Amino acid sequence: MPRIAYFGPQGTFTEQAAIGFVHPGRDELVPYETVPQALAAVRRSEVDAACVPVENSVEGAVPATMDALAEGEPLVAVAETVLPVRFSVLVRPGTGVGAVRTVASHPHALAQVRYWLEENLPEASVVSTTSTAAAAVAVQRGEFDAAVSAPVAVNHYPLSEFATDVADVADAKTRFLYLRRPGTLPEPTGSDRTSMVVTTADRVGALSELLVELALRGISLTRIESRPTKGRLGEYRFYIDMLGHVAEPRVGDALAALHRHCRQVRFLGSYPQAEPTVSGEPVAASNEDFTAAADWVAAVRRGVGA
Repeated sequence: MPRIAYFGPQGTFTEQAAIGFVHPGRDELVPYETVPQALAAVRRSEVDAACVPVENSVEGAVPATMDALAEGEPLVAVAETVLPVRFSVLVRPGTGVGAVRTVASHPHALAQVRYWLEENLPEASVVSTTSTAAAAVAVQRGEFDAAVSAPVAVNHYPLSEFATDVADVADAKTRFLYLRRPGTLPEPTGSDRTSMVVTTADRVGALSELLVELALRGISLTRIESRPTKGRLGEYRFYIDMLGHVAEPRVGDALAALHRHCRQVRFLGSYPQAEPTVSGEPVAASNEDFTAAADWVAAVRRGVGA
């Protein structure tokens, strides 16, 4: 029976996302307390894959996921999903508004309901927990008065809904990756995303060189963010998501160029987009152009082309 890790415990948005990747009755979902623990379980072969959050439309990237993917044995994403984010505020049965003195949740969740809390529970203190579901568990134990949780949490814990459909931004979304150990990649679909993390050379213009290599090949970026390497001050890694699949000639050529220019390139996967991105402008050079150019060079090398 395949075992799929997810950032838990039960009742998180990540569990909801993971359910979309599994085969009911065949796969087993296994919760882990943190993102690094879930990914470490894949690396140790305790589980076959893991589902973790990677970015939120309001709060941006999830640092724990970014750092865990950049270090340790490589893992690759083979799928992604995007979920709308609306929260429930859960309390122990019988808790009234005047009794809510503490509200707990994951920092990303708290940031997405900041204004709602200021308006509806202005006297309550806010406390961070490792996950939204961990906050629900803590409320159940009596450690806090209310938890900002995924709506599904009410099905797992004996709590009541103080409020539902809570969010400061109505169309907030979170993107999740489905990761496993390196192996056969998904076939190109024509609407794919390729992810990588690169460490540039320590010289003036290194990041500019990287971006130029992508632009010259008509590569469209959907995300570029930096995180410190946790070594020397001022040394950063860049996390890049681009449109296209590594099997496509221009994308493969771009990755080869980055490998030449950068100190380190870690491939994080090519996989179908959950929400296809539409570009109104044609790429500077199509995959057919790159294939034709490579064939021409090969012919020149064989002495049969000019």
